Amino acid sequence: MKKVLHHISRLTEKIEKFIIGFSIVVMMVNSTANAMGRYFFNKSIFFSEELNQFLIVSVTFIGFAYAVRKGRNIRMTAVYDALGYRAKKVIATLIAITTGLLMFYLAYLSYFYVLDLQSLNRLSPALQFPVYIIYSIIPIGLTMAGIQFLISFLMNVTHREIYISHDLIESQSDVTEDVV
Repeated sequence: MKKVLHHISRLTEKIEKFIIGFSIVVMMVNSTANAMGRYFFNKSIFFSEELNQFLIVSVTFIGFAYAVRKGRNIRMTAVYDALGYRAKKVIATLIAITTGLLMFYLAYLSYFYVLDLQSLNRLSPALQFPVYIIYSIIPIGLTMAGIQFLISFLMNVTHREIYISHDLIESQSDVTEDVV
C-alpha cells in the first residue's frame, strides 16, 4: 500500500512542481517585459495584468496542494501538542480524512462553478480567453490537495507513526529549521 501511495504522491508532485514553476516563470517574464515596455517604449502590454491574475490563481490553488504535501499548511496545534500519542493519532487521522473530504467537496462545487462559467461563455476582457479554462485550475488544485489529505489519512490508518503528510512524520515536523 505504501508503494502505491508513494507512486501517486510522486506523480502529483511532478505535476504540481511543473504548474507552479511554469506559472512563476511566465509571471516573471510577463512582468519584466511589461516593465521594460513601459519604461523604454512608453507602451504597456495590454494583457499583462490579466495574465498575472490568472497565473496567481494557478499558483495559489496548486501551491496549496503542494504545501499540504510538504506538511506546510496551517495547523493549529495549541491543544494538540498537549495531548498524548493516542489522542494525537486519532486527531491527526480525523483531521486528514475530514479535510480531505472537504477538499473533494469544494472541488465538486467548484467544478459546477466552472461549468456555469462555461455555459455563460464568458471571456476575459483583455485576452478574450474563455474564463472557465482559467478557473478550471481551482477544482484541479482542490482535488490534488484532497488526494494529499487522503494519502495522509491512509498512512495514519496503516502505520504506527503519526503522519502529517505522505513524507512527514510528526516527530520530523517538530524540528525547527534555522533561517539564515
